[in-house]
Amino acid sequence: MTKNRLDQGLMQVYTGDGKGKTTCALGLALRAVGQGLKVFMVQFLKGRETGESLAAARLAPEMTLRYCGRPGLVNLKSPAPEDLARVAQAWDLARQVLTAGEHDLVILDEINLVLAHGLVPLEEALTVLKQRPAGVEVVLTGRRAPQALIDLADLVTEMRPVKHYYQAGVRSRRGIEW
Repeated sequence: MTKNRLDQGLMQVYTGDGKGKTTCALGLALRAVGQGLKVFMVQFLKGRETGESLAAARLAPEMTLRYCGRPGLVNLKSPAPEDLARVAQAWDLARQVLTAGEHDLVILDEINLVLAHGLVPLEEALTVLKQRPAGVEVVLTGRRAPQALIDLADLVTEMRPVKHYYQAGVRSRRGIEW
């Protein structure tokens, strides 16, 4: 196991209905890589090549990004068997990365929604988060962060929509939203 470069790894939660949760986590990842830290990001519900996955490949081996979903939206109220299997695989990967302690920053993108919908048992996730090595910083993103996660976190930021260009008909743009 590699010695972590952070003396104390904290837990950050980015949640809320506003845009910017993943983007905020990626900004932190960029900062961490710039300071010589190792980053691992697991994207639970995203399943296509994006600007962030392409950028992460360029930052390897300091940054690793694995998207585990499939293209398209997941029906979280009634997920398809393939989506459930992919979430389970993503959680297995996340648990391994968190407990190995080889990365200074671990980002679990969209895990808040996964936990809110019971696709990963909340108590199991809380146990893994509490038992990670002391120098591992963890960021959890996604809407609807469960209260128990908020209570455990050291920092919680809620993104709140004030105005969004989608409302004016602007579609998702390459390099900005994906």
